[in-house]
Amino acid sequence: MNKPIYLFSAVLLLCAFFARNARAQTAPGDSSSQQNALNNAVTLYNTSIGIQAPIYTGPEYYFYDPHIKGNAYYLDINGFTKGSVYYDGTLYNNMSMLYDINNDDLVVLYPSRVSKFIAIKERVKSFDFLGGHFINLNADTLAAGGDVKSGYYRQLYNGKSEVLGKYSKTIQTTTSNTNGVENYFSFSKDFYIKKNNVYHSAGSKGAVLDIFKDRKKEIRKFISANDLDFHANPEESLVKVATYYDHLSN
Repeated sequence: MNKPIYLFSAVLLLCAFFARNARAQTAPGDSSSQQNALNNAVTLYNTSIGIQAPIYTGPEYYFYDPHIKGNAYYLDINGFTKGSVYYDGTLYNNMSMLYDINNDDLVVLYPSRVSKFIAIKERVKSFDFLGGHFINLNADTLAAGGDVKSGYYRQLYNGKSEVLGKYSKTIQTTTSNTNGVENYFSFSKDFYIKKNNVYHSAGSKGAVLDIFKDRKKEIRKFISANDLDFHANPEESLVKVATYYDHLSN
């Protein structure tokens, strides 16, 4: 029996063992412990197969031309950092990752630390990285009339309403008398609020007031009382307003 098949058989036995123990220790109908046991067994399996894990089946990733000024990565972190990714129905913990926000690609490092692979986007549900929780949205499955496109978004707030941040970089070109033609990475960020299952662009105070127009008077007073600045601190301001709106709506 080859190694992958042997390990798969072993993990099935572990799943049965952990699930049986969970049933013995929990009340009928309580499936949380059983699910945790299954997750633990699957994690053990993925750790065991290592380099053969499905997450390493995407296209190989290559770094950019070093002559381009700046870098393509989230928070300018261009070294691999530990995170977790929910991929193909399995949670992979303690993964070495990069988030390329120029191409909107999640990059995972091979255990040998030599090769780098792009996680196949259609198989990524979400990932946690550098203190942020990111979700993968497919615009084709969302309600009509929304402003978001398919891709990864940082989920800043998830209540009755939802706040998302989209962080992007593009390669720009400039010309100077001293250095000639130069390429550089230009950063931008956009924000969206989900209300009534539709995502709306929330790039300004005015846009936020329009989204929450059914409580516009109260929201305007809240913004003023808390001295919220949507230009200087958009993430904090949007989260506070959305949280307050959900409180008003309860």
